[in-house]
Amino acid sequence: MDPNTPRTTPRKSATFDDYTLSEIRRAATTGIYDIRGAGAKRKMPHFDDLLFLGASMSRYPLEGYREKCGTNVVLGTRFAKKPIELKIPITIAGMSFGSLSAQAKEALGNGATLAGTSTTTGDGGMTPEERGHSKTLVYQYLPSRYGMNPDDLRKADAIEVVVGQGAKPGGGGMLLGQKISDRVAQMRNLPKGIDQRSACRHPDWTGPDDLEIKLHELREITNWEKPIYIKVGGARPYYDTALAVKSGADVVVVDGMQGGTAATQEVFIEHVGQPTLACIRPAVKALQDLGMHRKVQLIVSGGIRNGADVAKALALGADAVSIGTAALVALGDNDPHLEEEYQKLGTTAGAYDDWHEGRDPAGITTQDPELAKRLDPKRAGRRLANYLKVMTLEAQTIARACGKNHVHNLEPEDLVALTVEAAAMAQVPLAGTNWIPGKSGY
Repeated sequence: MDPNTPRTTPRKSATFDDYTLSEIRRAATTGIYDIRGAGAKRKMPHFDDLLFLGASMSRYPLEGYREKCGTNVVLGTRFAKKPIELKIPITIAGMSFGSLSAQAKEALGNGATLAGTSTTTGDGGMTPEERGHSKTLVYQYLPSRYGMNPDDLRKADAIEVVVGQGAKPGGGGMLLGQKISDRVAQMRNLPKGIDQRSACRHPDWTGPDDLEIKLHELREITNWEKPIYIKVGGARPYYDTALAVKSGADVVVVDGMQGGTAATQEVFIEHVGQPTLACIRPAVKALQDLGMHRKVQLIVSGGIRNGADVAKALALGADAVSIGTAALVALGDNDPHLEEEYQKLGTTAGAYDDWHEGRDPAGITTQDPELAKRLDPKRAGRRLANYLKVMTLEAQTIARACGKNHVHNLEPEDLVALTVEAAAMAQVPLAGTNWIPGKSGY
């Protein structure tokens, strides 16, 4: 070829992009699948694809400085003698001691208590620090049964039976040996330093009829005082919600695939489940069809980041939301001031997801005592409380702009969608039209 002939700019494949090529090389070199934490990183329809219709001529807004907008929520009103009363509709999701340091669990309890909401134990049992610093604590009852005992069930304020998780519906959890310290091993009755794989299903029930019996056992153990949640991954939200109600749930938690995890296969995180936005309306429809909407409360989780996300989830029919990854960032995870240390680990601030390796320089997703000491539970707890306060204020601001005196009065009619996909998933009109995809008569 004549060296003076202009060359075409090299064109990279959209299918075989740089990440895909690097993953093929890694798999070919190691012969094992990739494991990481956090949630799905692929772009998919989410709350950003929805907009609120604030008040104008046809709606009358509320004045933020003079007119109240309520944010309280009561969870577990169906059967529990002692339902949970929270000041805000934002709860802290289950994250275990083992995946997180004891300091991080204490910080989550501190922050949630300051904000007037609940936190959740996660797999592996309840630590005294977590119980002591959490005014309202939900105890997770998982397939592994790690750390489970009746005494801790009674100490909790609610019980969450975990059937599935948004990042890995149908899959169990992982905790690598380097994070199984003496204390973690003792709590979980495991050998120290040996990789642990949690079960993907409960060992003592196979369907809603069996689960109903299990829920009766849990209620008997706790004198019918504690609300019982059932958490499902965002796979078949209509039927899973309906069956959870049939089983006797006081609260249903639906976790979309943008929800995080401490560790699982990359292929699970990116290719199993449904977006959070696609899960809400089917779950609400199941509750409505059973005449149980607002009688059985719905908590939505998976990628909640700010007050607008909270308000949109509530407008679509949820009673509350739950946050996990965002809470860890509020504590100090993936902070740019640690960029040099993240680079030494082969990553960068904002992309660090190797939580399972236990080398987190922020001292949050680690059992290394020297790293864990970096996290001040009181200071980190105040950061989380500040973040929860801002999210609540943002949700109130939106509700007032829509003329609502409580965040739970937001409704689908307050929303429009920017894309056809989001309009179909959220079942609200495409902006500028009255068309809802899949609905006849438009």
